[in-house]
Amino acid sequence: MTRETKTILCPVNLRHAKIDTAAYDEAVEMARRRGARLIVATVAPEIERNLNIYDSVKYWSGELDKFLAAHPAEGVEITTTVRKGAVHRQIVKLAHEEQVDLIVIEAANPRIQDYLLGTTASHVVSHAECSVYVVRN
Repeated sequence: MTRETKTILCPVNLRHAKIDTAAYDEAVEMARRRGARLIVATVAPEIERNLNIYDSVKYWSGELDKFLAAHPAEGVEITTTVRKGAVHRQIVKLAHEEQVDLIVIEAANPRIQDYLLGTTASHVVSHAECSVYVVRN
């Protein structure tokens, strides 16, 4: 029996979103085909490198709104959220809290240090309670 997908989570790294939106595009199409709600999330760092950013959640919320305005998803119910902390942990935590059925996440080509340290995508795949669809760029 096929599982019903009601909620999809797509974490977006807004620092790389201008050059690659493959995971977001895939998540939108999946949500559209399945009639699912799409949660688009980004994770702000605990400490901003840019000292001109005083409220990182507010700043990244604005950047996420700009991203969605530039990449509309007609016919898909979208909610957004900004979390603060370690990216890999926040994605897994959000997926659990929202009872997500599927995470669509981007993964860069592996480098040697990824095998030694682990990547965000590999942590999410290993620790998420739901299915994870990894989009390789």
